Amino acid sequence: DEAVAAKLPLLNSMTLATVSAAGQVSARIVLLKGVDARGFVFFTNYESRKGDELAANPHAALLFHWVELEREVRIEGRAEKVSAQESEEYFNSRPLGSRHAAIASPQSKVVASRAELETRFTEAEKLGDAPARPARWGGYRIVPAALEFWQGRPNRLHDRVLYTRAGDNWKLERL
Repeated sequence: DEAVAAKLPLLNSMTLATVSAAGQVSARIVLLKGVDARGFVFFTNYESRKGDELAANPHAALLFHWVELEREVRIEGRAEKVSAQESEEYFNSRPLGSRHAAIASPQSKVVASRAELETRFTEAEKLGDAPARPARWGGYRIVPAALEFWQGRPNRLHDRVLYTRAGDNWKLERL
């Protein structure tokens, strides 16, 4: 709510960190599209690098960093795919061009040229105003096992509060 009140740009952007089957860590920015008691939701191509990594190792971390507020929220947990219905609903709520792009883009895969990508997009546009969601595209929910809240303070004597899941409850510790 405070990030919204501060009118921060792209306040729902978050870093997603994943680990490959070989142990290689990678990170990228994704957009938070839902949050509830079950976890934090984003959408992507399941065949992208992040999708491949989450299939091999479902442990992931999210990081929100709001520089203007000197605040971070860090989440660690396990990724699970959202239901096909949730993916359908979100896909159909997206701007038409974004739906066509999701169909056209072989995310994280090599393409010969920008022209090839634009040709694929033109072909996707021919699907009309209600294109079907590709099976390779949908959402993930990060089910949190730990949440850390960081608040910057003078003299670098910051506040850090960590919540870790303890069965059906949460354990609170100050770091």
